Amino acid sequence: MIHENFDTIIIGAGSVGVPTAFFLAKAGLKVLVLDNRPSIGQASNKAAIGGIRATHSDPSKAWLCQRSLQIFSTWKELYGDEIEWKKGGYVYAVYRKEEESSLKALLALQKSWKMNIDWLDAKALLEVIPDLNAEGLLGGTYSPDDGNASPLLSLFAFYKHALAHHAKFHFNEAVIEFTKQNGKLTGIQTTKGYYSSDIIINAAGAWAGELGKLAGIPIPINPESHEAGITEPVQPFMEPMIVDIRPMGITSNFYFYQHATGQILFCFSPEPPIQGFNTRVTSDFLPTAAQRLLDLIPRLQNIRVRRAWRGLYPMTPDGSPFLGPVLDTPGMLLAAGMCGQGFMLGPGVGELLANVVTGCSSEAQQEILQNLSLSRSISRVEMLK
Repeated sequence: MIHENFDTIIIGAGSVGVPTAFFLAKAGLKVLVLDNRPSIGQASNKAAIGGIRATHSDPSKAWLCQRSLQIFSTWKELYGDEIEWKKGGYVYAVYRKEEESSLKALLALQKSWKMNIDWLDAKALLEVIPDLNAEGLLGGTYSPDDGNASPLLSLFAFYKHALAHHAKFHFNEAVIEFTKQNGKLTGIQTTKGYYSSDIIINAAGAWAGELGKLAGIPIPINPESHEAGITEPVQPFMEPMIVDIRPMGITSNFYFYQHATGQILFCFSPEPPIQGFNTRVTSDFLPTAAQRLLDLIPRLQNIRVRRAWRGLYPMTPDGSPFLGPVLDTPGMLLAAGMCGQGFMLGPGVGELLANVVTGCSSEAQQEILQNLSLSRSISRVEMLK
């Protein structure tokens, strides 16, 4: 039976675990990443559509995603990898007074967080997206520094550079037990061996709650199913990700963008939420998504859909993740409950956790850890979750 010691063990080789491994290994730590699947990104990462935005209503999430945007946008220049980064921006299109009031109220906060974001009236917004349905359009917020990248290419880039810094990845290896000594986690028993470490990071995505139970740590995470689709490629005609937060029928929102290669990627959040681990595509998704897409961009009436898929969002009670140490279980760090935003949060979270482990976190990062602690008081819900 294998027995090896590591400075840090990460459970989960996805959108958060792999960037965290990169930053830790780059700092010189001996890192092991465990995943029960055959390779990186085989759970929720491959279901992500690739949007990256700092436009949140929670300041900690906004800070982390601003840092992620800096990492994604400079990655090719610094490391040479093509990750299909595109600074297309985000638009929250508004057709009702309710959304206009709430987004304008949030705008003042977002500006105080040094975001490049503004309210555009209908005429100005149509200059940004000429094909947007003008009927009833009141305007919307526009954040031009947001963008998108390929989840698969980005994750492989982090993985490649983590390996170059000597991080180890063990695939097809499931965690079956945590070991403790005097209340502190000391190691992990897997299906293939035993590994000891002073720091264990739970980055298991939709399964983070199940992993928490195994360690004796209740983590209030409920997986929810979300579906997405992609069309055939067409000539480029729009730059930003478009988000419509109006609830309609079985949807609580709808969002889509055109990839650099011409395809339209689209998704909505179901209402009521579909909880559980089922990832089979439903018959309701495409008719509903198609109608919402055509309501916003009528010119797409003849476009053909290539495929649809379904992934899992690890949802928390307030729409924000749980990060950092678990106070009553020394040795455990959480990187859990990303609420479907693991791809955009991943690099910022990974860098933060690496700084926590190495003892060089900034004052801003320490504040984020307090705000997103497992022991925090759940008092308000992230508006743009």
